[in-house]
Amino acid sequence: MQPDPQPICIADDASFWPWLTWADFTDRAQNAATTVIVPVAGFCDWGLGHAYDAEEQVMTRLLQAALASRPPNAPRMLMIPPLRFVIGSNAGCICTVTPPVAHAFIDEILETIAVAGFTRVLLCNSSPWNEELIDAAARDIRISRGLQMFCINLSALELDFHPVRSRSRRQLQTLITYLTGRIPETADGVPPRAQHADFPEDGVQVLAAPPASAEEVEREGQAFFTAASTRLAALFEEINFRPPLPRNGALEMRTYP
Repeated sequence: MQPDPQPICIADDASFWPWLTWADFTDRAQNAATTVIVPVAGFCDWGLGHAYDAEEQVMTRLLQAALASRPPNAPRMLMIPPLRFVIGSNAGCICTVTPPVAHAFIDEILETIAVAGFTRVLLCNSSPWNEELIDAAARDIRISRGLQMFCINLSALELDFHPVRSRSRRQLQTLITYLTGRIPETADGVPPRAQHADFPEDGVQVLAAPPASAEEVEREGQAFFTAASTRLAALFEEINFRPPLPRNGALEMRTYP
């Protein structure tokens, strides 16, 4: 299997924030009704024989497909480039930061989004180590900045990178092979040994099953991708049906006798 040329940026061109001009941001009323998608992706060796950016490969391609499938009259959604410097829980992770730094990073990015007049933000996370982070950040930012916050984790689409709880590691390995065209790295047909034995409980465990055949990759990879991107598109529409926050996001202050 020959790898396909990898684009520098994986995104739906019509809804990718960096591809827009200043004129696309001048309508404040339209901005306030737009949902901005903020992808959160870690770098980790998940024991699947694929590159450290496997999370981002899966998530950005799903976002690209889900956004491109929306009807022309659907509520506007925009996506910014992924936030990559986040929490990592084990020795297989690289380019990680501490939870306070990751929280501040997300808050700073969302501050710039709010300044442009946007009020609805979706945090879309691929990393199992960052699920609690985005939930906490969403609550804090809702309070401090009055933004209407939504969260989607990749695990909710039945694509879970977690080394222990996941029931979809084989599916992920096949899906990544399908998306990138790169065969998982093996040694004489055997998956590589675990590199992170100092984390026996939550460390990366190498997938025991051999990689899928080319036929399985084409058939199953397409099926996994279609199911996940369709479900993600449905979640987008569910989010867009949510009414705006009352009082323009300001919290109701109550006094007690």
